[in-house]
Amino acid sequence: MTSDPTAPATAGTTLALIDHLSRLGRRSAEAHGVPSGLRPRQFVALTVLREQGPVAQQTLASALRLDPSNLVGLLNELEGSGLVVRRRDPGDRRRHIVELAPDGARALEAAEREMACVEDGLLRALSGQEREVLHGLLRRALGDQLPTCAEADPPGGC
Repeated sequence: MTSDPTAPATAGTTLALIDHLSRLGRRSAEAHGVPSGLRPRQFVALTVLREQGPVAQQTLASALRLDPSNLVGLLNELEGSGLVVRRRDPGDRRRHIVELAPDGARALEAAEREMACVEDGLLRALSGQEREVLHGLLRRALGDQLPTCAEADPPGGC
């Protein structure tokens, strides 16, 4: 087997490294007993709701790239914990609007503080500037794959 001299040295390994770093981060969070108890999907859903504001349930499913039935389960958990509120859309009674509850905002802030400590430990070999570069590169690599409801809703926003 011959190797392609034009292939980058990292071909095939970058995703493996990102996956390994992610697993280490999850283990570290669990080992530190992150008290917020938010799972990654819950964390992302609450973050989207904080950044986007109230959003149609179907739009949130699209933004999170979740099957609507899986989103219902996620929202049931979040609503049962008082972290989100679902209400009928007054303009279309068939739709539900989901919004971040005050307890959800507090839980998200606590989780962000907790995760910052985990991240500090996980990325301790990088300087602050290197962490900013890494964050920027990851955001750029994700491009339009970041959860957003903008493309799924009509003009006028979420």
